[in-house]
Amino acid sequence: MSADAVGGVWSYAIDLAAGLAEAGVGVTLAVLGPDPSEMQAAQAEAAGCRLVRTGHALDWTATEPGAVTAAGAALARLARAVGADIVHLHSPAFAADGGFDVPVVGVCHSCVATWWAALETGPLPPDLAWRADLVGRGCRATAALLAPSAAFAAATARAYGLPRPPSVVRNGRRPLADADATEAEAAGFVFTAGRLWDRGKNLAGLDRVAARITLPVSAAGPIAGPNGARIALTHLDLPGQLDEAGIAAELARRPIFVSLARYEPFGLAILEAAQAGCALVLSDLPTFRELWEGAALFVDADDADTIARILESLAADTRRRAALGEAARERAGRYTAAATTAGVLRIFEALLAQPVARASLKGAAA
Repeated sequence: MSADAVGGVWSYAIDLAAGLAEAGVGVTLAVLGPDPSEMQAAQAEAAGCRLVRTGHALDWTATEPGAVTAAGAALARLARAVGADIVHLHSPAFAADGGFDVPVVGVCHSCVATWWAALETGPLPPDLAWRADLVGRGCRATAALLAPSAAFAAATARAYGLPRPPSVVRNGRRPLADADATEAEAAGFVFTAGRLWDRGKNLAGLDRVAARITLPVSAAGPIAGPNGARIALTHLDLPGQLDEAGIAAELARRPIFVSLARYEPFGLAILEAAQAGCALVLSDLPTFRELWEGAALFVDADDADTIARILESLAADTRRRAALGEAARERAGRYTAAATTAGVLRIFEALLAQPVARASLKGAAA
């Protein structure tokens, strides 16, 4: 299984690896891009997987196509070396040149083509076009494609002209903390978390909202990315990148969790907040409607004045905030790590049941 240690893909990979290990599947976790931290390495060990630091670039930070295909070739060699029965790639781009001897599952977590379509108009610039070409080739080279939401599966199929959308296996998350562990009143603040530097997260929009309200607005996460992107935020409190314990501590205070994202294939940070019983205020994206309709408030991400009024009103209305938090927590019960593992295992079993593959997943390796 490939992964990166930069964002939500890491959380996905660790939870899935732990679930697969519990099902008797041995997992070698191959990390591309920046090496995992000591804390992340400990998480991988606790999940029961073998951690391999490949030293190869991520598809979205590589400077030329050869770096991505070289990473794919390295993953294929690693798969042969460990005797893998299945290869689970966190980006189909790494399958662009083939070379794998076993079935490849490509997970469409996000990609530059769908990101661009959500944020810009016109053709992809050259630096993104070659990346999208690799993803498109990889999509056609895999034995199975997965996406975390139907909305993003459809967007992926449109972006790459696929004959059918990827199969939907929704992301899940084990709760960071017991949402019933505290009796504290919901704190009077707004919270968000993620890759703040990513324009798709639209932290600039939240910064404009923060300038219009008296509530503190806290945004946890890095303001600079490994691709050189950076954002300046004037009105937000910036605690930096918090570990799981830090995020759990913030969510246990029951803030109003806000995402004004313009691009979001799923949104694990939103799920973590919902699991903790936080009221959700979300931009009106197809993905968010699919996952959270009836369990969140939806807003126009461009209407800072209205969003500000909604947040001030919600902060003052304890009963409504609690009702929204409970609705979010109930909905989050659909999106568990166990459900994700079960969905991935079904895909694995179907591939291994084919005549060219082994007939059983028992004792298999990924």
